[in-house]
Amino acid sequence: MSRAVIRLRTAGSLTVAQFRQHKLQLTLAIIGVALAVLSMTLLAGAGIGVLETGEQGFDAAERDLWVTSGETRITSAGGGGFENTLYNSRNLSAEMEAHEDVQHAIPLAFDTVYVSTNHSDEFHTFVATGVPGGGPVVQITEGEGIQGDTHYANGTYEGEMTREVVIDKETADSLNISTGDTVNIGGSLAAARQNQFTIVGISPTFERMLGTPTVTMPLSELHQVTGTTQTEPATFITITIEDGASVNTVQKDLEEAYPEYEIRTNQEQLSAVLQEQVLLLAAAGALVLLAIGSGIALTISLLSLVIHQQRQTFAALTAQGISRSLLVSTVIGQGFIIGLIGGAIGILLTVPAVSIFNRLAAAIVGFEGLLQTAPWIYGTGLGIAVVVGTIAAATAGWRISRTPPLELLH
Repeated sequence: MSRAVIRLRTAGSLTVAQFRQHKLQLTLAIIGVALAVLSMTLLAGAGIGVLETGEQGFDAAERDLWVTSGETRITSAGGGGFENTLYNSRNLSAEMEAHEDVQHAIPLAFDTVYVSTNHSDEFHTFVATGVPGGGPVVQITEGEGIQGDTHYANGTYEGEMTREVVIDKETADSLNISTGDTVNIGGSLAAARQNQFTIVGISPTFERMLGTPTVTMPLSELHQVTGTTQTEPATFITITIEDGASVNTVQKDLEEAYPEYEIRTNQEQLSAVLQEQVLLLAAAGALVLLAIGSGIALTISLLSLVIHQQRQTFAALTAQGISRSLLVSTVIGQGFIIGLIGGAIGILLTVPAVSIFNRLAAAIVGFEGLLQTAPWIYGTGLGIAVVVGTIAAATAGWRISRTPPLELLH
């Protein structure tokens, strides 16, 4: 036991001596490990963010059930959105809302429209959201919400149009418009030129849900400007159940009453939306695997290089009678300290780096929280730095110890 303690103290003293003698090299090694860990946590955070952004979007909608007709397909037309395959949505939602445990059954339609400001003849494509009035559907952060859906007029579409629209902040910034301004909106260029709307409020609701700039208007007016008043299509009907009611019970009741429709919970609906997005899921998984693989590779290469650069010093120590086991113990100490300090610095740098990149992503592409970290990401990064760094250093030290000292000195 005393020999082991003496050997450990000696190895520690040699490790400290090496740090003093090679300050610049070992400081650079620590910085390198920190950057390796930082790159790993950021890449892994991007992968996790891709996987969780969609789920958070559905959760943010604060709905319990989603009713669709067949598969819910994402379309890339005009920047994104969903295909509207649920017809006669008004009557269907009214029937479902009659269920005693259903608080709201609200049809939502997403369609691509042309938008132009009153000071420009240039049209841009946006995703338009149609909602049957305001209420709990749309969160307003500035101005007012949509005041009813008078144009519907019990299905006649003869009521007066409110000609009100709510936009998100990204749309406002991209078109340089704000509440009180007017815009032209339509499903075709001809329809857009004929239909002018006043911006009454700013809302982040559907931008967060879809991850793309949106304009929100009464459902009947979206049907009017896109020429779909006869079929009244919707992407889905969102259902909010009464407090205390069972989501599974209501889901089962509606499935029995409407077997021709798909009725899903939040998680089930998200899975249905993403089930054909194989490339998206593969890319997210690949980012996580790439992060871990690159972190391991960088740490091994870096620690091996640092130990290799000290080979002549270790050869001189061996020639003076230092045992191989003591030499390897010294190298292991270096690897452990470099990995621990570098890994800790990398973890500390991750927090501000994630904040900066998320702000850039929100400003450029409109996604908030695109990089998301988790305790296991931090633990994996630190573990790779310490464990892999120590193993890499030990391996390099063992190889040096097996080489004749005179050969290394020569």
